[in-house]
Amino acid sequence: MFTIDDLADRLGGYLPRDEIQQVKRAFYYAEQAHDGQRRRSGEPYVTHPLAVANILANMHMDHQSLMAAMLHDVIEDTGISKQALAQQFGQPVAELVDGVSKLTQITFEDKAVAQAENFQKMVLAMSRDIRVIIVKLADRLHNMRTLGALRPEKKRRIARETLEIYARIASRLGINTIRVELEDLSFQALYPMRAERIKHAVSRARGHRRSTIRQLQNNLQQSLDDEGLTGTVIGRQKHLLSIYRKMRDQRKSFAEIMDVFGFRIITEDVDSCYRILGVVHNLYKPVPGRFKDYIAIPKANGYQSLHTTLFGRGGMPIEVQIRTREMEALANNGVAAHWLYKAGQTDHPIAQGSHARARAWVRGLLEMQRHAGDSLEFIEHVKNDLFPDDIYVFTPKGDIMELPQGATVIDFAYSVHTDIGNSCIACRIDRHLAPLSTRLDSGQTLEIITAPGARPNLAWLNFVITAKARSAIRHALKHQQQTEAVQLGRRLLNKALAQFETSLEELPEGVLDSLLEEHSLTQEVTLLESIGLGTRVAHVVARRLVGLLQGEPGAPTGQPPGGQGPIVINGAEGMVIKFARCCRPLPGDPVIGHLSVGKGIVVHRVECRNLGELNNDPDKLFVLEWSSDINEDFPSALRLEMETRRGLVAELAALVTDAGANIERIDIEERDARLSIVNLILSVRNRVHLARIIKRLRNLSHVGRINRLSN
Repeated sequence: MFTIDDLADRLGGYLPRDEIQQVKRAFYYAEQAHDGQRRRSGEPYVTHPLAVANILANMHMDHQSLMAAMLHDVIEDTGISKQALAQQFGQPVAELVDGVSKLTQITFEDKAVAQAENFQKMVLAMSRDIRVIIVKLADRLHNMRTLGALRPEKKRRIARETLEIYARIASRLGINTIRVELEDLSFQALYPMRAERIKHAVSRARGHRRSTIRQLQNNLQQSLDDEGLTGTVIGRQKHLLSIYRKMRDQRKSFAEIMDVFGFRIITEDVDSCYRILGVVHNLYKPVPGRFKDYIAIPKANGYQSLHTTLFGRGGMPIEVQIRTREMEALANNGVAAHWLYKAGQTDHPIAQGSHARARAWVRGLLEMQRHAGDSLEFIEHVKNDLFPDDIYVFTPKGDIMELPQGATVIDFAYSVHTDIGNSCIACRIDRHLAPLSTRLDSGQTLEIITAPGARPNLAWLNFVITAKARSAIRHALKHQQQTEAVQLGRRLLNKALAQFETSLEELPEGVLDSLLEEHSLTQEVTLLESIGLGTRVAHVVARRLVGLLQGEPGAPTGQPPGGQGPIVINGAEGMVIKFARCCRPLPGDPVIGHLSVGKGIVVHRVECRNLGELNNDPDKLFVLEWSSDINEDFPSALRLEMETRRGLVAELAALVTDAGANIERIDIEERDARLSIVNLILSVRNRVHLARIIKRLRNLSHVGRINRLSN
């Protein structure tokens, strides 16, 4: 059994004696704290923190991380407090332990909510010290290694969570050794039979291919030696989940996946990487389009390497990765390489760069957390954001921006800055104007055009793919709706108060405060927002305010003097004034508004049949009036009966365009060989504009009846 003395011997290779003594002291403290506690397997509980510390020792983590590994379950599973740990081992270690603790003392109605809340707390801890997540990953890895004692359904739940969150975080931080093992252990827990069959097939295939692999390896090594280049050629093995995913996603057989031979060449410096690339391309022909230079443009997690695919003998593909020793260490340990190099007393730029990228990623998570509506929405954003394939695009200044595959212009704008995304109105890709929904390709140069008064569009959520863009758009729309609801609520309440010959501004100070207290509200804006969104009726609130003004316990009696004047609308109010799709009102139509809960005012034409039921609730109906200054276009629907003929759509499109309108949608239904029914949705300025278009359509000889659709 692995002991603390075995760990101390291992730590002697890179830690000073006094730090090793502190790690041992933390172990003995944890051993005493967990005395009498056992794991499901029957082993003493302290074997778990010791194993977690051993995983971190393999990554050359610092002594404080190892102490936190020893103590990471003490707060959760024993009566020892964070303050007691701080007194014994210092504040940094106590903060690490607190960040890593599973926090299961808090109870939630929903397990999904509990997991999301815990992950949020971990992100906050990560923002203070990135070592929290490294200790947590080591903790999860040992738990996955010892899943055997758990019930099958619990195994599957932990494995799924590991695959969706922790393996992806390990990938995002570049800790490849932990990622691969987490993925394979999760795969074996979720699909034990599939994993077992693939493992046996891999073992057989490696035995059959041993001589071919050795021959290829010798050929590559001999070519390097002939050119006087220093490099070590090693075989590269695919892990189980990678093989399974390729078989499933690419619909390939196991034999086709295993026909690809993989090698890694480790050398001393970057110059040698490119020279070795030339040698292997001379030895075997490269496959066009399969070369990737991750040295010049590293991945988001700091990974650097040259990737190329070659045609071997008989056309068999050979995948080769070429990198330096530092890049190999970073590929395996990722952000942990920062401490690996610090242990050697050198702040290596590669490790420093990886650490900076990790901190930038955590800052991005914090921004997403602020914008997310709740913890479940936040964790969904994180899942979507963790490790898609990447593309690389350029800013006008030549800076490289990394985005996931399928990202659009809007995703790019938000990745530059949230304010740029919020105020984005247009874009130039390689100096040519392009739609904001354009999907980007590697190598493009983008220039975002912004406007001060611009706002995000709800339609953007249909095509953005990055979590940062999605959460920022939702946050901005939520804030926009709230602002507009407050403004509308103020207008509605003032209209209602005008019946009593007063207004919000004229009310004495204490009156509104008394009403807010009655309804357990803390702010005036909350009341106005609820009126604007239709959850409270303005007239009822106004009557209560006047009652309070008159010192009455209830609403005032009698009818208010004067009638309620119309509310003026201009068509650009935003998210709290909507136009009914049933009757599609236009400027110039007599209109009426209905206060719909959660939506604000919905505008209908006065003759709309859907208003029949709404007339029973007169408190929620408002007389509306169009503003004289409207520059918006509005949709309107027409139904035409026409003779069936060739070029019908082109003829209609030309006529509508000449009239200064646009066709948003057209549907044609053939009644018989001679007659067609055409349904048009046009974008027009007002009722007069629509009448002019209808007049032009009537002048066509083959057009029969024309109706403006309603309901």
